[in-house]
Amino acid sequence: MLKDIFSKRRRYASIPSENGKVDVPEGLMQKCKGCNKIFYRKEIKKMLHVCVNCGYHHPLTAWERIDSLFDEGTFVEWDANITSTNPLNFPDYIEKVEKDRKKTGLNEAVVTGKGTIDGQETAFAVMDSNFRMGSMGSVVGEKIARAIENARKESIPFIIFCASGGARMQEGVLSLMQMAKTSIAIKRFSDAGGLMVSVMTHPTTGGVSASFASIGDYNFAEPGALIGFAGRRVIEQTVREKLPQDFQTAEFQLKHGQLDKVIHRKDMKDTLSTLLKLHKKGGEH
Repeated sequence: MLKDIFSKRRRYASIPSENGKVDVPEGLMQKCKGCNKIFYRKEIKKMLHVCVNCGYHHPLTAWERIDSLFDEGTFVEWDANITSTNPLNFPDYIEKVEKDRKKTGLNEAVVTGKGTIDGQETAFAVMDSNFRMGSMGSVVGEKIARAIENARKESIPFIIFCASGGARMQEGVLSLMQMAKTSIAIKRFSDAGGLMVSVMTHPTTGGVSASFASIGDYNFAEPGALIGFAGRRVIEQTVREKLPQDFQTAEFQLKHGQLDKVIHRKDMKDTLSTLLKLHKKGGEH
């Protein structure tokens, strides 16, 4: 009898295809990039895309990040319709941007807006590495600068989640100019007494790591995030030395004083909520 029960379970769980191989419905399973174990996608989604076996933090989309942090129904998006042009007439650039728009449902590699976290109002920006690897072009820099300006005008904190391969090469020096633009906006915001929290996720590199990502009042990161300017190979070839195995990880940066804390994703909302309450104007909790 037990044999019959288990044989039925196997038969229903694994339906052979015409070539005799077992077909698994597309999108049902997900392999962890950290330990290579396979999980049901819906199970790892419930854990905020953190592997229950090894703790690897898989990337979140911009809207998954927003849903994981903000009180339901409170997030209002800013500047959703700003889109990129092709100022340098770079071949196939607009076609590639349009492809990413269709793939992600986003107009650009950052979503900005405001909402409440446990009732605490804050301005917000979140970069999405699924869109042009989160690269920073004119629109990304403009949206972030506008979000910071809005936070200054409304006298509310500003939180940014960074994920980027760096400046967008198809826009040349115009993308590099965004480093200065965003940094100046943050200086104006800071001079006005604003609170900025930066959270670096995997990866945060290039011009993004060298500008707004690393100049918050609090600089945090998720476990295992790659954080740095140039790539490991370039640095090793330049200094002609072998770098430590954990070089440029969030944990390495914390150990060398470049971060304030490495925060597990499950603890992120509580940490941000506590900070917002501590810095609430008037000291009211």
